[in-house]
Amino acid sequence: MKYFKTGITLMLCASLVLTSCGNVSRTAMGVGIGTAAGAAAGAGIGITTGNTALGTAIGAVVGGVAGGLIGRHMDKQRQELEEILPEAASIETVNDGEAIKVTLESGILFATNSTAIGESAKTALRNFAANLNQNPDTDLQIVGHTDITGTVEYNQGLSEKRARSVRDYLMLQNVDGARMTTIGKGIHEPVADNNTIAGRLQNRRVEIFILPNAKMIEEAQKEAAGSR
Repeated sequence: MKYFKTGITLMLCASLVLTSCGNVSRTAMGVGIGTAAGAAAGAGIGITTGNTALGTAIGAVVGGVAGGLIGRHMDKQRQELEEILPEAASIETVNDGEAIKVTLESGILFATNSTAIGESAKTALRNFAANLNQNPDTDLQIVGHTDITGTVEYNQGLSEKRARSVRDYLMLQNVDGARMTTIGKGIHEPVADNNTIAGRLQNRRVEIFILPNAKMIEEAQKEAAGSR
C-alpha cells in the first residue's frame, strides 16, 4: 500500500509540472480536479515552487466549478499586474491557475546587504499595493530568498528581514497586514546557478504568492452550487 500511494503521488506531481504553471487561464483549462485530488495536486505544486505547505493549503480547496471561478478571478488579476508591473516583476499563475506568483529580484528592491526598500522599487510596490487593495479577497505569502554569498545563518536572517520589509511597505500603502504572512528561505531554494553572477542575481529574490482567501472560496463554492 505504501508503494502504491507513493506512485500515485509521483504521477500527480509529474502531471502538475507539465500543466500547472504559466500564464494559463484556469477556466479555459477546464475544471476536472476534485477536492481530494486537488489536495494531492497542491502538495505537488508546493514541491515545484519550493513551498509544500503552501501548495497543500491551496490544493485543499481546488476543484470543480468553484475552482474554475477562482481561477477566472486570478487570471484577470494576473493580466492587471502584467500591465502595471511590466518591467519590475515576473508574474505567473500557479496551482492550476488558482494562485498567482509574483517574483521580484532583490537587486531591484534592495541595495547589497540592505533591507531598506530602494527608491526605484517603491513605485512598483505602490502600483502593486493599489491592485491588491482593488482585489481584497486574497491573502499573501511573502517569501525571501538569497544567494550563497555569506554564511547560511546570515542569509537566513537577511531573507526573513527582506520579506518583512516588503510586507511593511505594502502596509504603508494600506494593504491589510492581516492578509500577509512572511517567511525567509535563505540559500535553500535557488532557481539558478550560484556559481555565476547572473545566477546569484536570480536567486536574490522575493516571491509573493497571491492566494484566494476564505471569503473568495466560500463565494465561489456558493456560486458553483447554484449553477448545478
